[in-house]
Amino acid sequence: MRPFHHVLVNTLLANVTTSFLWFCLAFWIYLETRNVGLTGVINGLYMALLAVGSVFFGSVVDHHRKKTVMVFAATTTLVFFTLAALVWILWVDPGQVRADDPAIIAFATLVLVGAVVEQMRNIALSTTVTLLVPEAGRDRANGLVGMVQGIAFFITSVFSGLSIGYLGMETSLWIALGLTVLALVHLLPIRIREMNIVTAADPDGVGDVTTAGLDLRGSWVAIRIVPGLLALILFSSFNNLMGGVYTALMDPYGLEMYGPQLWGVVLAVTSAGFILGGLAVSKVGLGKNPVRTLLLVNLVAALVGGIFTLREWWWIFALGMLVFMSITPAAEAAEQTILQRVVPFLQQGRVFGLAIAVEMAANPVSGIIVAVVAQSYVIPWMTTPSGRGTFGWLLGEGSTRGMALMVVAASLVMLVVVILAFFSRPYRRLSEYYANTSQDVAGQAAQS
Repeated sequence: MRPFHHVLVNTLLANVTTSFLWFCLAFWIYLETRNVGLTGVINGLYMALLAVGSVFFGSVVDHHRKKTVMVFAATTTLVFFTLAALVWILWVDPGQVRADDPAIIAFATLVLVGAVVEQMRNIALSTTVTLLVPEAGRDRANGLVGMVQGIAFFITSVFSGLSIGYLGMETSLWIALGLTVLALVHLLPIRIREMNIVTAADPDGVGDVTTAGLDLRGSWVAIRIVPGLLALILFSSFNNLMGGVYTALMDPYGLEMYGPQLWGVVLAVTSAGFILGGLAVSKVGLGKNPVRTLLLVNLVAALVGGIFTLREWWWIFALGMLVFMSITPAAEAAEQTILQRVVPFLQQGRVFGLAIAVEMAANPVSGIIVAVVAQSYVIPWMTTPSGRGTFGWLLGEGSTRGMALMVVAASLVMLVVVILAFFSRPYRRLSEYYANTSQDVAGQAAQS
């Protein structure tokens, strides 16, 4: 487990780096423009690039050693952040921030690509759990991964809001560059023992395990061979479709309610839920059926989403955020644990990549649409007598009621879908398959 723990620490450094600069960029653009639509488009583009890149990233992970992939991702992020710094120095005018400014577009694009490449090492981390951790402890290891991601979110939330509020975008950029270098230097001496990369066709006929690039066929065959796995991915995709509402609206909602400095603190405090939730999973696991655990967590998430924006009260929003973040590690660990058992190790990178791509593709679509609709129609309408008269009894009054209406509506739809999933045939089939299969790569390696 010692190499795994070293990888987790390095993942913490890397996630803090990319999340810090990405949060700073999103906060800065919104505060300079006060445009919900523009903020939603930027977040949507981030999710879209994650979706497109993840299929390719997964294939890269399967065809190269995990340490090599992590070093490549860290180096690429450093290159793009350095180019962004050059664009800032030579071209950007911080006093004139416009959506059609080529300098701002170039700067944001370079930061965006540098942050997206980090997804490659996250996919590598998912397969590294299978490689380094015996099957019996894999759900708890995934809980540790969630806890580390929560710590990264906690650190990022505090310092991104404070950094933009007090130091500005330029200083935040230099901080991110320094952290990027630190993460790369820390990664280089870490050793990950791994079997040789397979260079021949899969003798079992599960699919070509050697095709480099966008190996959609191999990923698709590996998914289809597991009963109910496609339904699980589609279910997660639908949740991300609903999650696009949160992607588009949570930052503007929080910034309007708290301001940039306090919003960063609120995110940091509530993100302690990620840490607590991940710690809980690492201690008690996910139970005998992670598929059931995944659905239960989504049921709670839908109920929370329907409540925490009902009034413009700072405490109910913060409490809802805390609960939501506390249960998120269990959902993510459940999906990871399921895939790590039912998908052959040599194809896990591509399956993780394709699953992320399909799931993430829904988020930018809904995020961009929701942001534009909210800015152009729902937010203005909820300030009119007609809007207040229609939903004022439910949502009260305030400047954020249009955003609240969209969050409540999405949560109700999600609640119905989760309830239906509990009674579905794919849920039963995947639960049975998970219970009757096994894949202990780390355990076999330890005995050899």
